[in-house]
Amino acid sequence: MSSLERKFEHLKIGLDDIKLATNNFSETYTIAAKDGECTLYRAELHCFDKENPSSEKGKNKGDHTKGHNNVVIKRYPSGSECYGVEEFFTEIEMLSSVEHPNIVTLIGFCIEDSEMILVIENVFNGYLDDYLGNDNDMRILTWEKRLKICIEVANALEHLHSGMEDQKMIIHRDICSYNIGLDENWRAKIDGFGASVFLPPNQEDEAVYIDWRGRSAYIDPEYEKTDKLKRESDVYSFGIVLLEILCGRAANDPIYKKESDKGLGPVARQSFYTGTLEDMIDPILKEETSENNFVLKRGPKKESLRTFMKIAYQCVAETQDQRPTMKVVVKELEKALSFQLNSEVKSDYVVEKSHASVIETQVVEFSNELNSMNMTSKSENFEIHNKENMLHDQS
Repeated sequence: MSSLERKFEHLKIGLDDIKLATNNFSETYTIAAKDGECTLYRAELHCFDKENPSSEKGKNKGDHTKGHNNVVIKRYPSGSECYGVEEFFTEIEMLSSVEHPNIVTLIGFCIEDSEMILVIENVFNGYLDDYLGNDNDMRILTWEKRLKICIEVANALEHLHSGMEDQKMIIHRDICSYNIGLDENWRAKIDGFGASVFLPPNQEDEAVYIDWRGRSAYIDPEYEKTDKLKRESDVYSFGIVLLEILCGRAANDPIYKKESDKGLGPVARQSFYTGTLEDMIDPILKEETSENNFVLKRGPKKESLRTFMKIAYQCVAETQDQRPTMKVVVKELEKALSFQLNSEVKSDYVVEKSHASVIETQVVEFSNELNSMNMTSKSENFEIHNKENMLHDQS
């Protein structure tokens, strides 16, 4: 038994128990296969000591009350180039070090007979990537619900970057829609910590130089070019998720790959410059705001959409020093939600115009504004954004 196995001995679950719960990994229990990375099963696990749930508590932060029934079982393939024993125990260590309502809870693990398996809390409504590109499923995710999911992921990232005890900081390094679970209440849960790294204490503005890895459509372009990993690398990846939420399609959707081998990020940036962003917004959001929709004011309000687009654009800036911190991102997303929930309808939200056309008009105006701002230097660009926000807050 390795030292890492001994360290987390209290979280071990026997392979026989997992096989029993999944009927030897039957397809009946399969909920997803993540591009060959892992297979997910949902099952009831009865191997915990329900009579004495506190018997294992108190050993360290990773301890969880025994007695979970419905769980998700993540089975990793053996011999994978991207995910091996090192990544497996990195994920266990990271999840054992973090407690946050928007980070998935680790229940246990199994490493037997070449099997590497993590047992986590049940994400009842699956993962965000399950919804992208599927019109019927995306209709479930109203604009308000999408905003709340984004805020919850942003809060979790802010916690990893600057809110942990003992001045620890974690860079996730694999933020994407594949790793955002949704529980029974549609609360977002960040998953997939196998590539994560600790940032040394008291080095908030320092970088870690480490060989880049990640998914092409989500990878920070500066990190990819220089191997310089910073918290802003997570900000870029999260910005891609924001754009996915806005556009309703996965970042690597063929419609984007036709224009750029890097997918959604460069295509969206170009659309800001050319004033064609309205062509990319999820048509379902426009349907929500149509006058023919009987759910009153369900779709995006103008200021909410505008605020969301601005922060998404800033997150996917090409260089790390141009991107906002997660603290700023959280503030702007909460502002977007506040605009959405505000019952007052502004006078320029006129009745004779369909809400859908208002969205398109607003997008064109915003794209033109950004196009104009691109004539300034990068530093001036950021100053303009900050001044605009300050003036808006004071008004």
